[in-house]
Parts: sequence; structure tokens; C-alpha cells
Amino acid sequence: MSARSKENRVLILVGPTAVGKTGVSILLAERLGTEIISADSMQIYRGMDIGTAKPSPEDMARVKHHMIDIVEPSGGFSAGEYLERVKRIIDALHDRDKVPLIVGGTGLYVKALTRGIFEAPSADRKLRRRLLDEERKKKGVLYRRLLDLDPERASQLEAGDLRRIVRALEVIILTGKRMSEMIVEDTRPFEAEFIKIGLTRKRSELYEIINSRVEEMFKKGLVEEVRRLLEKSPSETPLQAIGYKETIAYLNGEMEYSELVEEVKKATRRYAKRQFTWFRKEEGIRWVDITGINSPERILEKLLEVEEVRALLK
Repeated sequence: MSARSKENRVLILVGPTAVGKTGVSILLAERLGTEIISADSMQIYRGMDIGTAKPSPEDMARVKHHMIDIVEPSGGFSAGEYLERVKRIIDALHDRDKVPLIVGGTGLYVKALTRGIFEAPSADRKLRRRLLDEERKKKGVLYRRLLDLDPERASQLEAGDLRRIVRALEVIILTGKRMSEMIVEDTRPFEAEFIKIGLTRKRSELYEIINSRVEEMFKKGLVEEVRRLLEKSPSETPLQAIGYKETIAYLNGEMEYSELVEEVKKATRRYAKRQFTWFRKEEGIRWVDITGINSPERILEKLLEVEEVRALLK
């Protein structure tokens, strides 16, 4: 750890969904006397609360959170927009002598901040509607097209990840370039000393936690949440997120309730596996194994064993 002052440091806490980031981040932010910046591409949307496992109102009352509930599901939001907003928040926190704490599992957001983001075109609402219409008429057609046009990007996505498939095709149509080629052309990284900590636990244990969390989401009213969202924004892309698209299929009579819960569990486990793969490729992450540890207090103890984290408390 360099002897530089805190004013240029940013602490980033990453890891797969359900690993235990949210609970410990509240305690860590309180210890640091700082605020949390979310790095979750779905928690930005208002009304998508249960299915995205947003921090509770009580947690957000304890510690100020940024980049949560900032746009309607009908509004587009890119990684580039995320980067520009978060830069301003970080600067404001540094001005107040606070170490920003970034918490989340959206690897692209973390990459945008630490390494820059490719210069992609703005979203084209008309083009997206046309692509989505094609998909509605012939399921799977967009993924097959992406396999032909940009096989590398397609290999990084699930065939049902319609939101990212549409974005990849949109970039190709608007620029003539493959997204996989553009992603390596990193620009405009935020200049700071990033301290990157990753939480990990045994895969089988994580999957058990995921299964329990999904069941809890449905008990809390995920189906009702999706019904409300459909009444407001019946065709918006964010509703293709895990938990939402499956629930929509259930509401459309395409599966039984028991199938719905199992499908969401499977999709979430696959997503966690992709998150592991993404973050394992990122350089500079200090991994903390919390297998067998579930209480946020004990996870915090493990984090404070990391010298770079302890140094921020001085």
C-alpha cells in the first residue's frame, strides 16, 4: 500500500450474486464513515426491488446509497452513463475526505470505472423495438444472428439474455463494428487508486444460498411486483432480467408456479457462474473466501484481515 492520502483511493467490493456483499457493505461503510455506490445494472431501475435484491429501506437509512432507483424501467441506461455519474459521485466523496465504497456484481460497470469503456453509440429506441418485434415473432432469432455476426460476444451471453443480445446487435448495426472488438478499445478510465476486494465461497454453498434467496423473493411478492411493472411498462427491456422474464412467462400461462421457482433458481445459479468467470479474469482483485461464514459481522472481520482494507481505517 502506498503512503498516499485517502483522497485518491476507491474501495471496490465485488462477487457473485447472493455471496454476502450487501450485509457486510453496510457495516464496512459505517466503519469507514463513507457512502455506498451500487454497481448493479438492475438496481438502477425504480420498482424493480424484490427481484434485484435491493438493500432494504432500513439499510439505506443507515448508509447513504448512490445509483439505486435512478431511472424508470422505460429509460435506457448505458455503462458509459454509469461511468460519468459515478465519476462525479467519487469526486464529491473525495472532496469530503471519504473513501468511496463501490459494491456490486455487474462486471461491466466495474470494468468501465477501473479500465475505461469503449465508445459505443447511444441506445436507439426505434431499432430496439424493431429487434424485439423480430424476437417476438420468431423466438431465438436474435441470438442466432449474433452468433453469426459476433460469435465471441455471443459466447459470453446466455441465449435468453435478450437485453444484452439486443445491445450487441444494436452496436453492430449502428457502427458496423463487433462489440467484442470495441470492448478492448478501453478509454476514459477513472484515475484513482483502486482497492479491489472479491468475496467468494464454495460453489455448492453459494448455490444453496441462491436457492433460499429465490424462494424468499417469491414469498416477499415477486409475482405481484412483476404484475405492477407490466401494467406500467409492458414491453421494456429491463423486464427481461432474471426473475422477471420467467415470472412474465408464468403470468402468460407458459409454466406452472413450481416450474417458475425452479427456473429462476437455475437462471440465477448460471448468472453467478458467469460472474465468477468475469471477475476471475479481472486483474488486481484480492479474494476473500467466506465459505461457512454467513453473518455480516464475521464477514467484516475477514475483510479487516486484508491489510489494504485495514489501512483505510487509519
